[in-house]
Amino acid sequence: MLRVSKIIDYGTLVLTHMASYPQRYFSAADLAGILGVGLPTISKVLKTLGHHDLVRSMRGAHGGYVLSRPAEKISIAQVVDALDEQPFGLTECSATPGSCSFESDCRIKSNWLRINNIVRRTLEDISIADMTRPIHVHTPTHPELEVLSHENSDRNSDRKNRLVP
Repeated sequence: MLRVSKIIDYGTLVLTHMASYPQRYFSAADLAGILGVGLPTISKVLKTLGHHDLVRSMRGAHGGYVLSRPAEKISIAQVVDALDEQPFGLTECSATPGSCSFESDCRIKSNWLRINNIVRRTLEDISIADMTRPIHVHTPTHPELEVLSHENSDRNSDRKNRLVP
């Protein structure tokens, strides 16, 4: 199963929260408490994000971490690149060309590369600012489940109509 690592998820969570308060400096302890993630994990995430110029830090009593640039200018791809310890790729050959012994004879490599490129472009197109806004997406379902859903909805509305004088 394709899945984002916890560290990338935490990094996105940290940046998204910080984007909601763009002028505020957050300590690692503040973020750990607010987000409910352990302080060592948050500290590691912030340090790594700082090394990749996604956040900057200021020392002192009123110091902490702040986004290094507007949230609109930080893509999810940049977060993945900063926090993932390996090159981006859905398959071994798309992450590190030449690393797979079957690569030269692989019939599906070009399709995996195509999928990899689509996912990568999508991650590049979505910013931290985008992540602060909820979206409403209709998740495609199996047609038979959708029919059942409509039938249940119709039954519930019939029941309500019978209860109303």
